[in-house]
Amino acid sequence: MTPSFPRAEAVIDLDAVRHNVSLLAERASGVALMAVVKADAYGHGALPVARAALEAGASWLGTCSLGEALELRRAGITARLFSWLDVPDVDFAPGIEAGIDLAASSIGELRRIVAAARQVGTRARVHLKIDTGLSRNGCPPALWAELVEAAAAESLIEVVGIWSHLACADEPGHASIDLQAKRFDEAYDVARAAGLDPMRHIANSAAVLTRPDLHFDLVRPGIAVYGLNPVPGDENLRPVMTFRSSVVLTKRIAAGESVSYGHTWTAERDTTLALVPCGYADGVPRTLSGRLDVWLGGRRRPVAGRVCMDQLVVDCGDAEPEVGAEVVLFGAGVGGAPTAREWADKLGTIDYEIVTSMYRPRVRRRYLGDRS
Repeated sequence: MTPSFPRAEAVIDLDAVRHNVSLLAERASGVALMAVVKADAYGHGALPVARAALEAGASWLGTCSLGEALELRRAGITARLFSWLDVPDVDFAPGIEAGIDLAASSIGELRRIVAAARQVGTRARVHLKIDTGLSRNGCPPALWAELVEAAAAESLIEVVGIWSHLACADEPGHASIDLQAKRFDEAYDVARAAGLDPMRHIANSAAVLTRPDLHFDLVRPGIAVYGLNPVPGDENLRPVMTFRSSVVLTKRIAAGESVSYGHTWTAERDTTLALVPCGYADGVPRTLSGRLDVWLGGRRRPVAGRVCMDQLVVDCGDAEPEVGAEVVLFGAGVGGAPTAREWADKLGTIDYEIVTSMYRPRVRRRYLGDRS
């Protein structure tokens, strides 16, 4: 009998992480690279991915929250860490003590960082964020000069960099990209006029791949580290995550029999069904019912009927897979197998959301290529 797999497993290929980071570092030759590992490395596991990225040439790691950065530091990561978005009452002191670079988008945020630096008696390394057109986090241009001057005058602050984030870099040629670049240049000029000499960073994954003029001193690839390309066409990236399960039961049904809740699918012929023990509680969207294929027995096979909380059913025709046989729900797409992007396209979303959502209580993560 074929060895049984867990009911649901996310297999994380750390060699693929290394490959992707090496490729991105080559594309951004001559500048530093920050691998973004926020949200538990987009659902792949922050610490293993961080280690693999650093081995492959990243010199910085990026997180959203200070808590994420502190977890990496406590786990022994000594590389430069940058965190950029927290709630108003976050205590910056532990981050400053741990040597974590922080972001400030307002005078109020800067003052809270200064207060924490005073408390611990250590200068804080700060990156000032300018809103160049994404209209999320970041200082509005009208308030930028005030923020820059306040930071330049504060002895407890070392202004390491200025930065921003692109709204439409995954749409090469979009007019907003050049507009944001122009505003970023203007913000840099203001910082220089205030006596600062900051590094600059604005390039996300898409800009790393398509806009070398925006690489500046540091690039911040996120989704491309995980082998998912925001600008389709460059197929050299290798998807890192494979989501799989196994067959736990097979049965033969006659033409005219229906499957799963609501009887939305009815067999047109006698067929074999394979039961797979994962469902929407394990990250398989119920809205993919009637639109989902899996890779089983060396070919794509359709899911019959609705995806349930704990299980789904695969139509295998005249084939009868062994109990315990591997079922790939998405992965690298080798041979035409399903991918996270395929799921995303069918759902009207992005593959970021797919992989980030796969870390669930019943989904085991397993690492390939772990050298720690």
